[in-house]
Amino acid sequence: MVNVLRRSALAGLALACGIGIGAAAHAAGEAVEPPAIDWSFNGLFGTFDRAATQRGFHVYKQVCSSCHSMDLIAYRNLAQLGFSEEEVAAIAAEYRITDGPDENGEMFQRPGIPADRFVAPFPNEEAARLANNGALPPDLSVMAKARAGGPDYLYAFLTGYVDPPDGTELMPGMSWNTYYPGHQVAMPNLLFPDGVPYTDGTEASVHQQAYDVTNFLMFTAEPSLEERKEMGVKVILFLIVFTALMYAVKRKLWADVH
Repeated sequence: MVNVLRRSALAGLALACGIGIGAAAHAAGEAVEPPAIDWSFNGLFGTFDRAATQRGFHVYKQVCSSCHSMDLIAYRNLAQLGFSEEEVAAIAAEYRITDGPDENGEMFQRPGIPADRFVAPFPNEEAARLANNGALPPDLSVMAKARAGGPDYLYAFLTGYVDPPDGTELMPGMSWNTYYPGHQVAMPNLLFPDGVPYTDGTEASVHQQAYDVTNFLMFTAEPSLEERKEMGVKVILFLIVFTALMYAVKRKLWADVH
């Protein structure tokens, strides 16, 4: 219950931040509607593409995690993507966790374990702002559901960096993005061909990396998506059978009345 409330609060905060930033930049131009993508998780029977989400985790790890936190996700959640227990433990152990106090009353550093949540790139908000020219990179845990347009927008945004139109003057430190409201955004383009090498033979194009990390961000926004849809299908089937039985009983009980 606590995680649900925290997830909802973060979603609201991320959405509010996105609306605020978009409104401030709106005067510079209108946002372009992102194209609709046929995601594997769409629809009543949708499921996560395990290969894509695993690759997406590596994109997040190597590119996004240097600025963006993911406070609602623990390393053990990666097991849902098909990582083995050994792989999850090895990934968690790459990070140092502040723990304690010990018997001397002091905090200490230890290797991460699967139960730990993703380590944030900065110790606090002030440090994050200092490293990003005053801007606070939003937590990405629920971004795929908090941002208007959802995963379609995230994919479009990540692939929408282009040169500004002729005659357009960019503000200092800004980049031009086709799909961002106002088009001028402080986040630079961080995806490049083969920027994140894939070990499964998939070509690491910009569009592929954007597609994969968007799949991963949709998973972090709703890790229980598959369970929810499976339960929904079971409920629908139960209601269909229950309705048919009630109709048959009704016909039986009222047969003699006519």
